[in-house]
Order: sequence, then structure tokens, then C-alpha cells
Amino acid sequence: MPKDARPTQYDILFEPVQIGPKVAKNRFYQVPHCNGGGYRDPSAVAEMRRTKAEGGWGVIFTEQTEIHHSSEITPFIEQHLWDDRDIPALAKMADAMKSHGALAGIQLAYSGINGPNLYTREVPLAVSGGPILTFTPDPVQARTMDKQDIRDLRRWFRNAFRRSQQAGFDLICLYGAHGFGILQHFLSRAYNHRTDEYGGSLENRARFIREIVQDARDETEGELAITLRLSLHEAGKMGFSNAEVRDFIEMHGDLPDLWDLAHGTWEQCSGTSRFTAEGHQESLVQGIKALTSKPVVGVGRFTSADAMVRQVKSGILDFIGAARPSIADPFLPKKIEEGRFDDIRECIGCNICVTGDMTGAISRCTQNTAFMEEWRKGWHPERARAKGQSDTVLIVGAGPAGLEAALQLGKRGYRVTLAEATDTLGGRVARERMLPGLSAWGRVADYRTGQIAPMPNVEVYRDSRLSPQDVLDMGAQHVAIATGAHWRRDVVARHHLFGITTDTAMPIWTPDDLMAGQGPTSGRVVVYDDDHFYMGSVIAELLIARGCTVDFVTPDVKVASWTENTLEQATIQRRLMQIGVRLHLSHAPETIGAQAVTLACTWTGAETALPTEAVVMVTSRLPQDALFHATRALDWQASGIQTLKLIGDAAAPGPIAWATYAGRRYGEEMDADPIGDALPFRREIAALLP
Repeated sequence: MPKDARPTQYDILFEPVQIGPKVAKNRFYQVPHCNGGGYRDPSAVAEMRRTKAEGGWGVIFTEQTEIHHSSEITPFIEQHLWDDRDIPALAKMADAMKSHGALAGIQLAYSGINGPNLYTREVPLAVSGGPILTFTPDPVQARTMDKQDIRDLRRWFRNAFRRSQQAGFDLICLYGAHGFGILQHFLSRAYNHRTDEYGGSLENRARFIREIVQDARDETEGELAITLRLSLHEAGKMGFSNAEVRDFIEMHGDLPDLWDLAHGTWEQCSGTSRFTAEGHQESLVQGIKALTSKPVVGVGRFTSADAMVRQVKSGILDFIGAARPSIADPFLPKKIEEGRFDDIRECIGCNICVTGDMTGAISRCTQNTAFMEEWRKGWHPERARAKGQSDTVLIVGAGPAGLEAALQLGKRGYRVTLAEATDTLGGRVARERMLPGLSAWGRVADYRTGQIAPMPNVEVYRDSRLSPQDVLDMGAQHVAIATGAHWRRDVVARHHLFGITTDTAMPIWTPDDLMAGQGPTSGRVVVYDDDHFYMGSVIAELLIARGCTVDFVTPDVKVASWTENTLEQATIQRRLMQIGVRLHLSHAPETIGAQAVTLACTWTGAETALPTEAVVMVTSRLPQDALFHATRALDWQASGIQTLKLIGDAAAPGPIAWATYAGRRYGEEMDADPIGDALPFRREIAALLP
């Protein structure tokens, strides 16, 4: 659609905005975000950001970039700017960011009391010494910086400013948000217990920031824009509260060239859609623009162009900050610019992207299957590969994997038949979107069905349960079986590798039953969670809403432990406790009787009886692969089928992002040349020093 077809109310989003000595071409501002690549995968992170530049972002930032070896946060893999040898990789990224007219920004960080230095083995330095505060209780303490340490830190920052300019960046972001950056530690009375000129009053606590901003201007001769990223509110009696943030900005309104404002902790700032609505930080940032003449950027998982316009027109923000929405759709600005709103891949707020950083792995996205595969595999979020020599593909199952495979193959030009056994497209997401807090999950199906609908080469058949012979009779050259998985009705998962004695008089239910409208509607229910992701806690909420009394049993020491990687574990456990769910941590069923479950402590083996009227098992899932195996048992090759593959949950159950990735990979690899034992992706290996 041509630009002049865009409704005029969105023109404001495409106005240029001055940031100190630089001008952003529009108001779309990709705030710094991690991706699991960091210093380990320099070409991958550069190409990922080149894709965002192509997608129309006006400002694009790196992730957290550690400025000095005396402050690092292993095991997390971020960017390094420790010496001049780090410049080439960052220069490659800066070039990629600027390739389509965006401003290139680098976020500089010194972690202070958050940096355990497990790799460098340096003694950590902090504004005020104490135990290291990270996601893991590292048995390490930082020492309090003396005046020489502060002078050293200023020099290290100046070195980083010089290297940033040499690498070709346009903007420098000084990181003082989420409790991670030493700038916030200086400002906050919770971290700053000093009694010298850097502690006490707000003016004193702000001294280091004033000095470092002036150092940045001096070192770069005013040629780079300086932005300051602050938390909008730090909880706790002595935290840097929203009121103090406003006092600080009013006192130093013109200090940076731009104010970059985020919620307090990372968990609060990047809350999942289950608990946090779009634009949820508005009350904390509203009115701050009146305290400064400099532009303000804020975040809020913005995916609605109307919400973006309202933020600007009502004087709340100058820039629309985005991390996760820029991952889900790197072409979000261009699609709004061209009025292609139905083509936007909206972020579902699942935080699966965050898990890449939290686990030291490469990040992925449920919605954007090309994320972090732009360089490694050559995937693009919008452009499809040329079609191969084959013509026809049958996909059985229209869940996340099947829909994604059909979409990618359809874009490539294949004639695709998508057969779904039910009358609803979406598979597991069509069911899970009806659970408490998970309505955004439905965007996975909505986007793909919307994109497939106008494709003349993709035919979709609902209520079409195929037999093995039906698969052969369809006459397709390639067949993908994407029939999903179902939850087990027993305890077998991680803790129990085999079943336990179970009285048939006890009603046993699964999440599938409850999503189908079955299961308890009253009485006492045990939810046994050995899955440790979101499902167990969601089922507990559903049962409470139905009027049940819920006992939540898990062999782990906390509820939904893997959701620490999606930044919501504490919120989930707090929610369950607040709504009256009784928690039985470090326990697992030993036997299931007619009227009670016998629990065993996972540490001591001590047994207790827990009376209940029903049990819901949230343990593990079984692939629904019967159609695949039955078809493979026939002479399918004689029917003209060249390949028969099992994909998604039907091959190996996993999170939704694993299913959409499997669908993308199937579509990408259609008619590809065999690679044998070669790696299916590119990687970079560090050069050896003499």
C-alpha cells in the first residue's frame, strides 16, 4: 500500500525528532534489549538489528554493553566493550543499524553491585559494598568504591565513550534502570549509603551522573547524543521512588539529550501479558515531559498504532519505545507507515524472548520465527525464499506448527492443503487463549490465519480428520504431520519416571479436560505440577474461579520455577497465595487413593495424607503421532509422496515458540539440498591469540 494510503492520524508517528546533535527520522525507538547473542554471536546480533533498520525504526539500540572487565554478569551473555578489540564487532552492528537511515545507539553499563565477576575474577566494586544482587545468590560481595575508584570509573566510562564514537554510534545510553546500572545505585538510597559528597541528599547522589554526562560530552566533543535510562519507580522504603525521579528530572531537566524511562525492575518493566496490559507504565511517566525540554521515550509493549498516537498527542511521550514488539515484528513501523495494520505480528507478551538471555541461549520469539536466525540461517521475517522444484504439500493439523508451515510454504509459492480435524484453527493456542490471562496467546493463530486467508495457493479444510489412506489419496508430494500433543493423565514427568498406585475411584483430570469445559466445578482439588511452566498455575486460577478449593503440589521448591526465565515466577506465586491456593512445595504424590493423595517430601520422604475430591495432573505431554506412524507403515512412497515428516508438538512437545519454529523450519527447508552431518546454522568461533 502506498504511503499516501495511510490514515493521516498516524502521520505524527513519522515526524522527525531532534535528540541533541542528532535527528531521528521518526518516533519509533527500539530501546536496548538483550537477545542471548551478545559478544558470542556478533554477526547474528548485527543482522538482527539490520532487519529492524530495514523495518523502519528511527532509533535502534544495542543491548547492555559492559564497559569494563571489573564489572560483568556471567552467566548472562551481553555485549562487551572492555578494550579496543571489541570495537570491530560493535562497528559492524552500528553499520547495520544505520543501513536504512536509523540512528545507532549503544547502551553502556557498569553493573556495580549486580556484577559478580565470575568470569574475570575481579573484586566487584559498588557504590556501597555488600552481597552481589543478581538473579542467583552468588556467594560474592562487592567492596565500597573509594574516591580513586570513582575517578577510575569515570576514566573507564570515558574510554567507552571514545570506543563508542570510534565504532560509529550516534547515541550513547547511560544505563541506570531496572536496578542493574551503577547510575541507579548512586541515585537510590537503597543502594547508596555513602556519607561523602556522593551520598546523602539527592543533589549529592546525582553528582556522579552529572560528572559522567559532562565527561561524555567532553570525550565525544558534543558530536554524540547522550541519553539517560532511569527506572520510573523503585519499590521499597528507601528506593528511588517515582516522586524522587520527578524531583531529579526537575533539577536536571536539560542534563541528557533524551530521557529514557522504564518501570522499576526488569520484571515490572517487561511484565507478561498475563499480568500486564499494554501501556501499563503510563501513570508513572505521565507529566514528566512538563519537567524537561528534552524528549522522553517510554515503553509499554505497544502494538496498537492508535495507542502510540495517543501517547504522543496527549503529551506523555515523544518516542514510542519498544523492545518486545520490535522483536515480534521488526517491520512494525513500516507496516504502520504503509497502513498495513492487518499484517502486523503483534507481540503476545509471553517473554519467551527473555528466556534466551536468562538461560545463556540464543533468544527466540513465538511470533517472529526468524528472530535471531536472520544471519544464522538466512531467514527473514517478511521475505520468503524462492520456491523449489516441488509443487504440492499436505499439512495435517492447523496448530501453531501447521499454521506456520502453511504460511511459509504459501509465501514461497507452493500449493498447500491444510487439513484440520476440528472446526477451529489454532490447535493448542485456540484452547489456551480461553484460560485466565492467556487471551493474547490467540494472536499466534489470528495472525497466521489472517495471512493465509487471501492466499489462492493455500486451501484450508476444517472438520477434516484424515485416515492414513486419506493422506496417501491426497496426492501431495510432501506431507507434514502436525497433530499436536495431549497432557498425560498420570504423574510421569521429571520427578516420577513411572506411574504410581492410583485408585480408580479418584477422578483424574488433565488441562485438556478443563480447557474442554470438563472437570471440577466445586470441592477440594489437588493440582499436581511437575511441568514448572505456566500451565499449572493457570489451571489453579481457573479452578478457583470455578469455586473450587485448590491445593497446589509441586516437587520443586517454588511454584512454576521455569517462569523465572520469563520474569513472572514471583508474580505467579504471589497471585496463587493471594487467591487462596494452598501450596505444598517440595512434595509429590506417592499414591493416589479414593479420597486422598499421599504426599511424600522430596527431601526426607516423610509422608502425609492430603484429602481431596479430584486431582488435576499437569505433568508432561504425549505426542499425538499415531497418524504419522500408521501412514509410515503403508507404502507411502508408492503413492507419490517424496517426504513424510512429523513436526511440532507431534514430534516433541514444547512451548508454543518451539512449535512455530518447527513450522518455519519445515517451510524453509522444503526442497533444500541435503546437508548431511553439517551444522544447520552458521556460527562464529573466536580467533586464537598467540
